[in-house]
Amino acid sequence: MADDPLAIAIVYKMDVGFRFMRNASDIIRTVSRHTLAYMLFSMSELFRHYEEFDPLDLLIVHAVLNANVIHVMNDPVLDEKFSSIHAVEPDVIKQGVSRAALSRFLSLPLETVRRRVTGLKRRKILEETKAGLIVTEQNAFRFGNNHELQKTNMLLLTKLLRDLKRAGINGPDDLRASKVAASARKAK
Repeated sequence: MADDPLAIAIVYKMDVGFRFMRNASDIIRTVSRHTLAYMLFSMSELFRHYEEFDPLDLLIVHAVLNANVIHVMNDPVLDEKFSSIHAVEPDVIKQGVSRAALSRFLSLPLETVRRRVTGLKRRKILEETKAGLIVTEQNAFRFGNNHELQKTNMLLLTKLLRDLKRAGINGPDDLRASKVAASARKAK
């Protein structure tokens, strides 16, 4: 590693009590492996919980849910107001999303999104507003307000954070080395 001028070394203390050197490539690979596992476990739980739904429909529902509340997550006051597990964002504050935006975001053909959205509207999960599609707060399947899945997500996130910490990544500052190394490679 000393021969590689692009490798940025990070020294950290492992839970097992020894110091260890890591380079930017190791950090990128470690984070990628652990976050991919987190995403797959999360999707698996989602599919298991909503077995009566096609996985593509679940993906569309959750993309709409995310679009509906992205402005809430970016506003500290709203984020705090709706942070309780018992608080549900009312339909009137949800930001709608178009079928075209969903198609682009999910890299799905627009006609596929249109067809799936029609079925989800028929099941009264999605609703059309002037601003676009929303997941209704009154949907019978509790999308966006499923306490069981929220608690499972907390367990999976705890595991992800614990695994990253064990790998020496305690926070965003530990990820900077990978950005610096990528910049150095581009500059070369």
